[in-house]
Amino acid sequence: MTTAGRRKPNEPEGRLGGKSLTVDIDGPVHYLDFGGPANGPVLIAVHGLGGAAVNWSAIAPLLTKNYRLLAPDLSGHGLTASGRRGTDVAANRLLLHRFIELVSNGRVILVGNSMGGMIALIEAGTVPDGVAGLILVDPALPLMPARPDPLVTAVFALSAAPVLGPLIMRQRRFMRVEAIVAQTLALCCADPSRVPEHIVAQHVEVARQRVKMAGDGRDLAHAARSVVETAGFLRGQAYRRAIKEVTCPVLVVHGERDRLVPVSAARAAAKAHPDWELVVLPGVGHVPQLEDPAQTAAAFTAWLKGAGAAAAEAARPRRNKRRRGPGLRPQPPEPKRGRDSSAPAA
Repeated sequence: MTTAGRRKPNEPEGRLGGKSLTVDIDGPVHYLDFGGPANGPVLIAVHGLGGAAVNWSAIAPLLTKNYRLLAPDLSGHGLTASGRRGTDVAANRLLLHRFIELVSNGRVILVGNSMGGMIALIEAGTVPDGVAGLILVDPALPLMPARPDPLVTAVFALSAAPVLGPLIMRQRRFMRVEAIVAQTLALCCADPSRVPEHIVAQHVEVARQRVKMAGDGRDLAHAARSVVETAGFLRGQAYRRAIKEVTCPVLVVHGERDRLVPVSAARAAAKAHPDWELVVLPGVGHVPQLEDPAQTAAAFTAWLKGAGAAAAEAARPRRNKRRRGPGLRPQPPEPKRGRDSSAPAA
């Protein structure tokens, strides 16, 4: 039974920045509906590893005047328990695909950060008819020779280890949720103090509920290992093939001071795909939508009104074109099946 649009009784509207809803995809999947015009282009925002739909709450008010914005919690993330579902990249790509089918009435623009960018790229390359355009925010791209940040390398190596990973992740249960959020922001942001206090509080609220869920550490460790393998030299060929199949317009927005995915990776991707547009945001890290939402939203909007304008138009909800006989009520639409420019400093 599909429960799209059913608000959870324990989640008051707006507490996490949008309406807190669930949809049934082999179990409850939590998502935030940030609103926007009913006939506006539909943007579906996909968070990164260890993130949640609330990662988009800072930028949402800057987009929803003209665009409809929805953001799911992937399996094993945020307020979506893994249940019987996997938490790896392939499982969450399938979850995203089914989410798009259930909540949209036509093509959409996928907005993906980090692991979410990876999943969005694979979805667009696998099911191109459903994706009108891509906005990739510091996406997890195929690994390339580079000098990695030592701390980031250590964190990923330990998190993705088959035995140590789940053990280390389970230790989070003994940490204050405020400390978990602070550590995450310190790793992902060039300057965590730029994230507004009320946005930090929303992340603390999600983390407080997340750590109570069974298998939290195991889920995150499995997801981390899957991201590393998907982007890797040995097992990343399928990812590279999916990227080559992407035909829709693409915008890449990347923080210049990203420690997790160096900006050199984004520049290499843009060079390999000359039709992609790259905007480098100075002075910010891996989650520019949190650290500098105004500059990030400006990059989105400029592209959606420029090179991505056709994609934005294609992502508007389809009108119901079913013919009606005299006296028949309108029927509800059926869900669908099946150049490098650096942004100026703020």
